[in-house]
Amino acid sequence: MLELSLWKRLTILLVCLAGLAVALPNVFYTRAERYNDAVTAIERGAATTPEIQADLDQWPDFLPSAVVNLGLDLRGGAHLLAEVQLEDVYASRIDGYWPEVRDALRPLRDQVGGVQRDRTAPADELRVRISNPDGLQVAVDALRDLAQPIVSLTGVGQNDIEVSGAGDTITVRLSEAERTATDDRTMAQSLEIIRRRVDEAGTREPTIQRQGTDRILIQVPGIGSAQELKQLIGTTAKLTFHPVRGNATSLDQRVESDQIVVPALDDPGQFYILERDAVVTGDDLVDSQPAFDQNGRPAVTFRFNPSGARAFGVYTAENVGSLFAVVLDNEVVTAPQIREAITGGSGQITGNFTVEEANRQAILLRAGALPAGMTFLEERTVGPELGQDSIDAGKVASLVAMAAVVVFMIASYGLFGTFATIALGINIALIFGVLSMIGGTLTLPGIAGIVLTIGMAVDANVLVFERIREELKTARGPARAIALGYERALSAIVDANITTFIIAVILFTLGSGPVRGFAVTLGIGILTSVFTAIFVTRLLIVLWFERRRPKQIEV
Repeated sequence: MLELSLWKRLTILLVCLAGLAVALPNVFYTRAERYNDAVTAIERGAATTPEIQADLDQWPDFLPSAVVNLGLDLRGGAHLLAEVQLEDVYASRIDGYWPEVRDALRPLRDQVGGVQRDRTAPADELRVRISNPDGLQVAVDALRDLAQPIVSLTGVGQNDIEVSGAGDTITVRLSEAERTATDDRTMAQSLEIIRRRVDEAGTREPTIQRQGTDRILIQVPGIGSAQELKQLIGTTAKLTFHPVRGNATSLDQRVESDQIVVPALDDPGQFYILERDAVVTGDDLVDSQPAFDQNGRPAVTFRFNPSGARAFGVYTAENVGSLFAVVLDNEVVTAPQIREAITGGSGQITGNFTVEEANRQAILLRAGALPAGMTFLEERTVGPELGQDSIDAGKVASLVAMAAVVVFMIASYGLFGTFATIALGINIALIFGVLSMIGGTLTLPGIAGIVLTIGMAVDANVLVFERIREELKTARGPARAIALGYERALSAIVDANITTFIIAVILFTLGSGPVRGFAVTLGIGILTSVFTAIFVTRLLIVLWFERRRPKQIEV
């Protein structure tokens, strides 16, 4: 009746040992963190310096090394809420259409007369005056041919511009669908730039996410101040276009004095040998957008300013069939082949892209600078001392809560209460083990969730032990009473924890920030506490019972 098969016992033991092993690095947090940072630096192509080797020696490489990431309120750092000025992008896009409009109307001069841009128009509109109003419809029809289909799920079947005419004036504006798509691309580009800027600073687990239509939340643990974070975000990424001269096996490979070795962005083992001098730089890039090639396959388009167009046109005409590399922050984003001379100031990168990959490549190409200005609506600095105070307070709260639970359980249930407290300790280790495996971030509300879990974790044991007490009055012997206690308390345990877990899921789904941190630890704690209460405590009781074979028990 109390029997547990060998495979069940081994499974329970293996789960507990695995959880303890994964949670172990959190006991030696600083050493494991330094080791992880060194491994990350090497994966990004850094040479193994004595400092990095010293960090690698901090932790055995055969042991798990993942640790729970500390949130902003525990580690200290900076918090910013930025508003992206999307209107700036509309004006920039409209300015980019003027050369195309002028070139499209040039062959129609005999019908439309002279062409002049109206500089008094709103920033998000392009107005063109023609000297012969009789040719208005011809001009409008010609400019409508410039419209391109929108490459987005929400803009399927619609064009990027709207062209209208009245009197002697032609007006070109972005369509509503294109504005929506532009907003999404601008926000995605801003997120990508900020993330790359922050990652370059070596911080751990920053929170960079879109809020609403035009705002970005930036929380970076471990950075000195909000002002330092603003300066970091405001720097301009370095974008260059280089001729490719071959492949290298490592960053340390010897090359000629006029060449450099640069790693690939998406392939850690790929290295390119490039000419040191760039053909053009990101300063010459006007725009890059996802598109489709002549065969209907996803591609990436780019457009240079006049000086960049001339330089790139000369280079591509002389190097058809060669590779050129797009380098962003000293990493090769892509290295396509030049299929033909690109003399018009714009070109297309083709390959085995999906729509998502084409969008991402376009974002990376545009990531040389923020696409629009940002206004910082909120900024806050959390000092490391305050974060350490929060950690210390959380430790004290957890220890006090656990001590109180231990005293209560042992005083109420004796030896069985001792088994429950051992399972409680394993439960806490499992929580940290799961958080480490999933790369979770622990915040102050998360600590509150763990403290709450400590109190809730013994609920299942209380139900079982009380049921065993009742069964001892009627059952034939202690073994039967224990078996019935677990069997008849199981449904109540499952029902109680399922309802709480549903609440945790709702909090995580609908909440944000601290609320989600609380929901994560609460949800994980519910799962681990049910496991330890039903399986771990029972295994301890079974092992004790098999060893002692008592005729009577007290619960």
